[in-house]
Amino acid sequence: MTAQSPDAFPPVERLDGDTACGILVLCDHASNALPPEYGTLGLDPSQLERHIGYDIGAAAVTRGLARRLGAPALLTTYSRLLIDPNRGDDDPTLIMRLSDGAVVPANARHTAEEREARIARFHRPYHAAIKAELDRMEALGLVPLIVSIHSFTPVWRGTPRPWHVGMLWDTDPRAAIMMIRAFERDPALVVGDNEPYDGALRNDTLYVHGSARGFPHVLVEVRQDLIADDAGAEAWAARLEPITRELRADPEMGTVRRYGSRAGALPVDA
Repeated sequence: MTAQSPDAFPPVERLDGDTACGILVLCDHASNALPPEYGTLGLDPSQLERHIGYDIGAAAVTRGLARRLGAPALLTTYSRLLIDPNRGDDDPTLIMRLSDGAVVPANARHTAEEREARIARFHRPYHAAIKAELDRMEALGLVPLIVSIHSFTPVWRGTPRPWHVGMLWDTDPRAAIMMIRAFERDPALVVGDNEPYDGALRNDTLYVHGSARGFPHVLVEVRQDLIADDAGAEAWAARLEPITRELRADPEMGTVRRYGSRAGALPVDA
């Protein structure tokens, strides 16, 4: 693959916000776009519209939540099929050769050099941007709260998923448990605790920037059919705003606490 300037396809989008609010909103799988030189990775374009390409609705929720909070946010600009920013750079699922039954031709026989090139151009800058935002908050004497927005399919391998929203966490339960309890105040919602996935994955985004640094964090999974249009995404951003403010105000969120990891494994689409 011919090397391109990072300016031709910036790997990270930053939404401006008040660093002093102490909240950073993330969206690891915001986009299904690909740099022009990668084409469609050899896939039929319709495949990129599926969950294997990105987290449907997650970017819109992220934008709505960040706007309501006045918080900075970071979103990736590329498809997870190019390289998955929610994986450690040594993870075998970092560049997927096969995803939910779809063979990805351009990934099937990628070289070590191509892998490193994608890490350097797309993966590493995203994580550097997260670190920089958190460093700025820490320099103000704050303990940052990290909220990462994802989405999940309503049906998995023929089985309907009952949850409307789920909170994923590894060994630091502070933000996740508080958010679960807050959502459970609404009896109409089915709320998942480490559902539909388990939140333990060593060297994923929240392990590196949350667990390893001792910052409170939570990965929020919203079911895609609830946020697939603008109205649904805005409604869920509105739901999340007061809960996130409530978390930020809680004294438990103002303490650095380092835990170990259960080092589990998320399904490849998480």
